[in-house]
Amino acid sequence: MSPQPPGDLAEDKERETNVLIEAAPGSPVKVAEDGPGRPPSPVAWFRMLARELHWSFVFGVVATYGVSQGLGGGITRVASDYYWKDVQRVQPSVAQVYQGVTSIPWMIKPLWGLLTDVLPVAGYRRRPYFILAGFIGVIAMLLISLHNKLHALFALLALMSGSASVAIADVTIDACVAENSIIYPHLAADMMSLNGFCASVGGLIGFSISGFLVHAIGSQGALGVLTIPSALVILAGVLLKEVQISNFPYEQAHKKFAEASGKMLTTLKCPEVWRPCVYMYMSLALSVDIQEGMFFWYTDRNAGPSFSEGFIGFMFAVGSVGSLVGVILFQNILKDHPFRSLLFSSQLLLSLSGMLDLILILRLNLKMGIPDYYFAVIDEGVSKMINRIKWMPLLVLSSKLCPTGIEGTFFALLMSIDNIGSLTGSWMGGLLLHLLEITRTEFKNLWAAIIIRNAMRLLPLALLFLVPRSDQNSTLLPSDLLNEGDDDGEAHRIQNVELTSLAVDRGSFPNRSLQDCENRAGPDVEQDDDEASLLANRS
Repeated sequence: MSPQPPGDLAEDKERETNVLIEAAPGSPVKVAEDGPGRPPSPVAWFRMLARELHWSFVFGVVATYGVSQGLGGGITRVASDYYWKDVQRVQPSVAQVYQGVTSIPWMIKPLWGLLTDVLPVAGYRRRPYFILAGFIGVIAMLLISLHNKLHALFALLALMSGSASVAIADVTIDACVAENSIIYPHLAADMMSLNGFCASVGGLIGFSISGFLVHAIGSQGALGVLTIPSALVILAGVLLKEVQISNFPYEQAHKKFAEASGKMLTTLKCPEVWRPCVYMYMSLALSVDIQEGMFFWYTDRNAGPSFSEGFIGFMFAVGSVGSLVGVILFQNILKDHPFRSLLFSSQLLLSLSGMLDLILILRLNLKMGIPDYYFAVIDEGVSKMINRIKWMPLLVLSSKLCPTGIEGTFFALLMSIDNIGSLTGSWMGGLLLHLLEITRTEFKNLWAAIIIRNAMRLLPLALLFLVPRSDQNSTLLPSDLLNEGDDDGEAHRIQNVELTSLAVDRGSFPNRSLQDCENRAGPDVEQDDDEASLLANRS
């Protein structure tokens, strides 16, 4: 089918622009309220997101954040701790380092993002990567659950593979989140709240059943249960509706990789981008993680309170409730506050909440008449709530730093920076536990580790000048970055296969070369016009 003349294409694009302006991106979203002045109910909120962003996008978020990351992450957290402690019998400092190593696949998220953005498989951009992620997770979890004498190195590789499975699925849905944040900037905070809500609810369920699973079928059996979330990711990939790209020029894939890499580098050189990136890394790197030392103390029969597997799972489940409360507070109270003031308050509260660990370790809670069980639950809930409140504006900030055309790749890059910061904090925590000689049975210096951690959490306050003063509804990227490379960005959007919810904001590219559009789109132009007609019918 021959391409349309440039004149006809221009008229079609103008009609598309008018439809999009009237239909979605700039128009306010109306949500049914429970009453005058009252916020919408959760059901109405979900319906609004499903209507504005399409149900398949919401389903993708629920499957990835809720089941794979939330539910699976809750089980992994408890089961892997017991696996390293009871099966592999390593020291707390080593377990802390291993937990950091398993997060390495999250640091190469830009690679997964580049693959999903520029390299379709069999004509599809999203479905193959969901399916690949699911199969990797199934194989890895079956290996670690069925092999009774697996060497620590191979066990670490299996857990890393499971982490890679979740990371690949995550970056695929993150691409959709980042693009929707640009198309629907007024829904950016709502999408992040949806992500956090699904992750918190999934984590609550995962932590609630994790301890009972470890007690009933052991840590290896509990890890084997993680094949179910991976299988669901495969199912999501199979059911995902995508338009197949025909005659994709695979020989130009390397060129697209180079172009995307060049645009990422250009964006990172922008002060509006690199300054927040530095803050995000430092705030996570300086938040030293000593959780493995705390876990070994929790379960020690002599020095610690000797919590059971079921109570450990319950305690982490309460932490998920606290995280969910943090999401609710952010969505209803904090999402319109400026980035800088919100991050200042949350970072300060994070340091102060760490003192609850010190009270528990020194058993001061017993002198106050509060049993260890109650105080540990309160400690976990408060800490996770504040952590979530701190994390939410960082997610919103990241989504607003993504240039058009490489949204998924750049969002993955920002998340990898955050994960490198978390890895740095985890390894620094492992080093701290080692230097203070905290072992499987020796915890006399654990109080010192807690004090050092809490003091280091205050250091990012000195770097808040790197964060923009603007509120979370503002556009942060300069206009030249948003409009730079419009030709390539629009051609990418024409060829890109999205979740069926993602209506392409072609009106965002007013300076697009018509001749370039004709040459690059080729036979796909008529298909693109059909998409415009369908969108017009929807609106």
